[in-house]
Parts: sequence; structure tokens; C-alpha cells
Amino acid sequence: MQTTSLSVLLVDDQPARMQTLQDALHASGHTVVSQLTGVHGLSEHVQQCKPDIVIIDMDSPDRDTLESMAAMSRDAPRPIVFFAEQEQDAVTIGEAIRAGVSTYIADGLQPDRVRPIIETAIAHFHHYQQLRTELDSTRDQLASRKVTEKAKGLLMKHHNCSEEQAFKTLRKLAMDRGQKLTDVASEVIRMFEASAHQGENRR
Repeated sequence: MQTTSLSVLLVDDQPARMQTLQDALHASGHTVVSQLTGVHGLSEHVQQCKPDIVIIDMDSPDRDTLESMAAMSRDAPRPIVFFAEQEQDAVTIGEAIRAGVSTYIADGLQPDRVRPIIETAIAHFHHYQQLRTELDSTRDQLASRKVTEKAKGLLMKHHNCSEEQAFKTLRKLAMDRGQKLTDVASEVIRMFEASAHQGENRR
């Protein structure tokens, strides 16, 4: 797989090492759009310069780096390649992956490996994003189903109707109002809960 030309945000606190990596990126057809010597404000910087990929080259991922990468992955997700110049234990590598690192290279920068490493990082990133989208969708569906089931239960209890009748009532309300079934179900729940609360206050 051959990646197209990518815009790269490069993070390295050593100028000579940064220049070596920049040369390797240019040789692979990529453009370094910004350079940082540290990870402070990484998320905000990514949102401003909008790189295709972030490459971090440092001795090891310290706590500040892990937190900055996690914030970036949450607020402005991009593939992250991390070149660690020092060997790390499995715990540290695992923390880096959880913070959003797509590809972790534990033996430092080797210029001739930049292209395949970037391609692997992008593939990992897109796969992870797809899994996260599917997971979010599943969670939304489960939450919607839970709300609908609760609304049906309240209608069945207070109107002495069957589950099928309760569902038809919700569906008709949604169609009449031009709303989503989940939104109508939420309104029904709020209505019954408000009514119950008022009843308790009268006691």
C-alpha cells in the first residue's frame, strides 16, 4: 500500500533528531506542516494546523505525554506514531496505546522504515475509529431500546394496555409529532415521572 502525500505534525525535543526524521519524511513524499519541541498544548495545536498524522520522537512517553496524547485522541483524533528511543516495559507501551498511539516503535527512529510505519499507523487508526464508531452505535441502540422499554412499561402500567398497544401508542406519537421514537419515549417517561413527583408532593 502506497500512502499519498501526508501533512505531518512532528514532535521532538532534539533538533538533530528532528531534522533526521524530517528528511526521512520528505524523502517519503510527506510534508512537515508544524514542529513542536514538547507536547504541551498538543490537542489545541492539532486542531489549529490539522495534520494528517502526528509523529512523536522522544526517549519515553512520560505522564504529561500520555495525558496530552489522550486529550488529542479525544478532541482531535489523528494517527499517532511514537518513536521511543529507550526500551520500555509492556505496561508503558500499553499505556501509550490506550492514550491513542497507533504505532509504537520501541527501538527508535530508522529512516528507511518511516514509510511502512506510517502506512501501518494509518491502517491501525482507521480500524480503531471504525470499531469505536460501531461501539458507539451499539451503545446508542442499547440506550434507545432501554428508554423505549421503560416508556412502554409505564404506559402498560398506567393505561392497563398490552406491550403491543403501548408500542403502537409511542410509534403513533412519534409519527404525529415528526419526532424520533426515542425522543417521544423520553418525553413519556418525563411526563409520568413529573406526575408521580407531583402526587408525592400532595401527600
